[in-house]
Amino acid sequence: MTTTQHFFAPCPRGLEAPLATELEKLGAAAIVSTDGGVGFVGDLALCYRVNLWSRVASRVLWRLAEQSYRSEEDIYRAALALPWPSYFNVEQTFRVKVSAIKCPLRSLDFVTLKIKDAICDKFRKDGGERPSIDTAAPDMRVYAFLTADRVSLYLDTSGEALFKRGYRKEQGEAPLRENLAAGILHLAGWQPGMPLLDPMCGSGTFLIEAAQMALNIAPGSERWFAFEHMKNFDAATWDKIYQEATAAELPKTPLPIYGSDVSSTILMAARANLAAAGLEEAVTLKQINLLDVSPPAPTGVLVANPPYAIRIGEQEEMAQLYPRIGDLLKQKFGGWRACFLSADMRLAKLIRLSVSRRIPLYNGALDCRLFVYDMVAGSNRKEKKSDGAVPNSVPQ
Repeated sequence: MTTTQHFFAPCPRGLEAPLATELEKLGAAAIVSTDGGVGFVGDLALCYRVNLWSRVASRVLWRLAEQSYRSEEDIYRAALALPWPSYFNVEQTFRVKVSAIKCPLRSLDFVTLKIKDAICDKFRKDGGERPSIDTAAPDMRVYAFLTADRVSLYLDTSGEALFKRGYRKEQGEAPLRENLAAGILHLAGWQPGMPLLDPMCGSGTFLIEAAQMALNIAPGSERWFAFEHMKNFDAATWDKIYQEATAAELPKTPLPIYGSDVSSTILMAARANLAAAGLEEAVTLKQINLLDVSPPAPTGVLVANPPYAIRIGEQEEMAQLYPRIGDLLKQKFGGWRACFLSADMRLAKLIRLSVSRRIPLYNGALDCRLFVYDMVAGSNRKEKKSDGAVPNSVPQ
């Protein structure tokens, strides 16, 4: 467990800085941010902790090899050289996913096939049998990343993506991924103890992520991980890490975290998710129209993920709503910071407020902006800008 290993944690683009902050607090070394993720080094115990505690990472990938290549055959040999039977059993299924930037090879599908062949050939040489492929729900996931002249091979230690916390029972039409919500809370400058309001709460993702941070609940505490099914799994070390995380949780008491929505059906979904996460008593929900919302405290952070307007009628409706949101903020939310995630680049113009920051983010493949407004009581002046860098709740 003490041997230093190399890892890469992908994340939604735009959240590399919050992820790097998390990794540093969890004890990672040699942290290097790149577009779409963060590389780091540490032992396998650190890998377990990052899987359990990271609120922003999408996965934790264990780098098995990195070397130069010129052809598909070079990549085949690189994969064949790895001791795959020491990582997982022949009875377990696997899949291979290849991505690339400026790769000169003609077909990534053919590269994927060559890596699959190498893994199966290695198993055959070792024991005469080969594992099966399962592209839908594999036991193990192998990732390859190609640049113009180098290939990196990874084994996924997470399994299902880390934003799948295990608590979501209901979801809206366009649910916000949990790790994106957690990263936005970080960028918004919210931290436990501060009032938080989501007046368009949908299925409650912002609310649940904030409540888990406030109560120091590890986001991965209700799910399993692929590393638990690897041959080198250290059950004693994992049990110690998990028990320490459970013991660090705070009592579930009411928090200054508030959500509302105009739809009773949507609020039912939010309540179901809160109940599944054991947080129904920690968060206050209310059915109310957005434009009738009042601040629950003199200062705080408002976060919202407004509906995406796809059809013409929806676009016109949102164009009429944005100025009224601006009026609401000016009239009632002096002293608050308001943050809106939107793929509609008209928001900043139509809301008619001075935007403090525009932060590029991606919700899946959708190009978005986090529009941040620092509301000063009695005026529409911008307060002194803040970088909003607030550490997530992780064990010390």
